[in-house]
Amino acid sequence: MDLLGVPPAAHPRSDSGGRALRPLDPRLLRTATAARSLLLIGSAVAVVHTASIIAFSWFLAHSVAGLIGGESLEQLAVPVLGTAVSVLARAGTQAVLDGLAVRGAAVVKSQLRRRVLEGLDRGGSSLLGSTSSARVATLVGQGLDALDGYVGRYLPQLILTAVATPLVVLALLTADLATGVAVILTLPLIPLFMILIGLATQAMQRRQWEALGTLSQGFLEVVRGLSTLMIFGRQHRQTPRIESVTEQYRQRTMRVLRLSFLSGFALELAASLSVAVVAVSIGVRLIDGDIAFALGLFVLVLVPEAYLPLRQVGAQYHAAAEGIAAADDALAFLEQADDAVSPDVGEGVAAAPLGAEDEAALDLRELTVRRGDRVVVDRLSASWQAGQVVAITGPSGTGKTSLLLAILGLHEAEGLVVVAGERLEPGQRAARIAWSPQSADLTEGTLDEVIALGGARADRAAVDAALRWARLQDLPRDTVLGPAGDGLSGGQAQRLALARAVYRARARDCRIILLDEPTSALDTVTETAVLASVRELADEGRLVIVVSHRRSVVDAADLHLDLQPIQAGLGAS
Repeated sequence: MDLLGVPPAAHPRSDSGGRALRPLDPRLLRTATAARSLLLIGSAVAVVHTASIIAFSWFLAHSVAGLIGGESLEQLAVPVLGTAVSVLARAGTQAVLDGLAVRGAAVVKSQLRRRVLEGLDRGGSSLLGSTSSARVATLVGQGLDALDGYVGRYLPQLILTAVATPLVVLALLTADLATGVAVILTLPLIPLFMILIGLATQAMQRRQWEALGTLSQGFLEVVRGLSTLMIFGRQHRQTPRIESVTEQYRQRTMRVLRLSFLSGFALELAASLSVAVVAVSIGVRLIDGDIAFALGLFVLVLVPEAYLPLRQVGAQYHAAAEGIAAADDALAFLEQADDAVSPDVGEGVAAAPLGAEDEAALDLRELTVRRGDRVVVDRLSASWQAGQVVAITGPSGTGKTSLLLAILGLHEAEGLVVVAGERLEPGQRAARIAWSPQSADLTEGTLDEVIALGGARADRAAVDAALRWARLQDLPRDTVLGPAGDGLSGGQAQRLALARAVYRARARDCRIILLDEPTSALDTVTETAVLASVRELADEGRLVIVVSHRRSVVDAADLHLDLQPIQAGLGAS
């Protein structure tokens, strides 16, 4: 347990296998098509931009040399006009690059957010069991927002550096071989400083990203458990813990900023010294008459442009380090989601009939369910008929909820799940089974909209029947719920979730209903009434499976399955 009492497994994991964060990850180009478009279009614009820089240096040098040489205005018309046109071209292409960067960042963020949410849906409960909601919330929110610095500033500068530096060096070699060679010899100093400082920044930024995840997860856990903490009078003890982690995050942030400023100073110093070496060389050669004034001025104006892209890409790398870490985490999350998908999940796979002898409403054969690397249900075989109420009990952590999710097809499992004689693939079971989860998870809206969740149009009579079944007929029909079902008590929210499951079962003729802790928030009188309603469902010819810790539920059931930890064996009675 860490400082906030959060298990380490719940934290955002670091980069896979501790691999280095890459300035341009090929996985990003495969995942976000907008990144590829930014590279291709940005490269073409960067060529024009670099050409305008070279043209500006050439025309400016000849304008100044002509002016000093006493040339007339007519003679200076071409170089002066060329200077003006090149300035406009440089400003225009820079504006285009900036526009591409802003649009590219927005589209890449949108694409990655959509892919992360799709991966979360694709990975299902198996993925949710191995990650934390705080990690997902931080990643989809603040994390991907950090891509503004990465995609919006760093990648365009990386493109410009890859295009401009070689072209400028080629122009220098063509104009003056000695200067070109001097630039080639001094140019590697900047990447060398970038690599050395970048290695330190990378490790520090990764720790910073993980610290943010720890802070988010810890705060979320405190908020979730605030009511329990208040009951036991322990809420005030969380304040110093949150303050401590927040202070650690602030200190790491300041260390990252100090390193960024240091890197900027080092890059500027290296570039300035390199330009100074070239400038001294050109000055000596001008005095000796080894180089023409216009050519020397052209080279002197153009030389800084060879170093400028590298200096800027180094500065942008540190500014975009959080975005690089976030992109790496998003891509790793997508890989994790792909790994979490069960290999036997398929869409459009025909159900395989097992024969007329399989008349049970639900038949489990050698069903094994894992939570992470731990087996919680080991080779369970059971057969239940329509019209029965089955109670599943057991200590916490024995896999009761995981078993329901496996039956529903939302949790990876080994073995067979046979519904009414048909062996259904996991992706097909949800359409044949109604269920109510342990937490109500209600949505915002009217009672009709909440109960008929997913339906095109609510059947008012069926909604009224579902409310009566859940003993909520006294709830005003004009009730409008706020976000997450705000406006109801805990018991009312639980019964409304049950009404939603019953509405679905009757509307879609689901013969199996799964109820996870349906009476945990109810008093004894209301629980008795709801259990009578559960019996009504069974009398309609449905199989009702109820997970509960309460003895009253077991007494009201026809069959009782008692799950025990694997070490103690797995039994049913």
